[in-house]
Amino acid sequence: MRAVSGIAPVIDYRDMAFMGFSEVLRNLRRISANLHAAKEALRSARPDVLVLIDYPSFNLKVAAEAHRLGIPVAYYISPKVWAWKEWRVRTIKKLVDCMLVIFPFEVDYYRQRHHYEVEYVGNPSVGEIDTALAAKPERCEFLAAQGMDSKRPYIALLPGSRRGEIRNNMSVMLEAAAHFPQYGVAVAAAPGMDDSVYAPYASERVHVVRNATMPLLAYAQAALVTSGTATLEAALAGTPQVACYRANGSRLSYAIMHRLLKVDYVTLPNLIARRRVIDEMLLHHCTADAVARSMAAIIDDNAPARREMLEGYAEIRRILGSSDAADAAARAIIDLATHTHTSSK
Repeated sequence: MRAVSGIAPVIDYRDMAFMGFSEVLRNLRRISANLHAAKEALRSARPDVLVLIDYPSFNLKVAAEAHRLGIPVAYYISPKVWAWKEWRVRTIKKLVDCMLVIFPFEVDYYRQRHHYEVEYVGNPSVGEIDTALAAKPERCEFLAAQGMDSKRPYIALLPGSRRGEIRNNMSVMLEAAAHFPQYGVAVAAAPGMDDSVYAPYASERVHVVRNATMPLLAYAQAALVTSGTATLEAALAGTPQVACYRANGSRLSYAIMHRLLKVDYVTLPNLIARRRVIDEMLLHHCTADAVARSMAAIIDDNAPARREMLEGYAEIRRILGSSDAADAAARAIIDLATHTHTSSK
């Protein structure tokens, strides 16, 4: 945001995208330096309000410094404390003056379980997806631009946004898609990911699509999607899907994950609807045969499971509501800053 406004950022968030315990350990020195820089920027600027977005392991430490300095804290996009690390709620209640959540179930979670008032401002994906879909080219134009056959139906693959995710999930997705030889396959490339990551998988049947995930989803007959925000995007685009997620782990990893998780589902469509809308194929359950069986149930236009899934998508849209999340969040943040400034006089 600072870059867009013409102000150089203190820290580039892309330099903080560390995944996994070992990667964090290797970068502890950089993380510590960035935390020091963020705290120093707070002490120097003394802003009217500190706005934090997700990333709790770092941001809650920054919030503690803001709290010490008497700077009000607004948090947009709650940490997923309803899924794991619930102990963070105590810290949030102490440090965060205004929590702005993007899922309706988070309001009930905080209010009923922890007696903490939060504000639902809408989900930003709704507006983003609707805008992207409204601007999409015609199907024939889009497919021609991608070098794809407009007479052929396609299965979209969204294998993740990190190298490890792509490496772990692409092969099983392609094996599952091979059960449907009458369909072409189109892989949505992650922004900034090098072509060399996808080159081993490209073929006459498998196309790699860049900077056009929304048109791809809109025109795909169905999709295989790694769990995460992409599952919600596919739902909002109206694309029947199977969620797939493999990782470097074992049955023991799966057992540990389920013991730690506090929720019945891991994908956003199911969490929002509070029921199974899409199939979740996770870790050792994510095999090509299992994924193909789930895909077979939804890929035909007249399949009952496909109709049920699309009805579930409509329900999710009703639950999420309007598409002005950014405006609602901005109003809440301005109100917090104004109220705090007025009260301090």
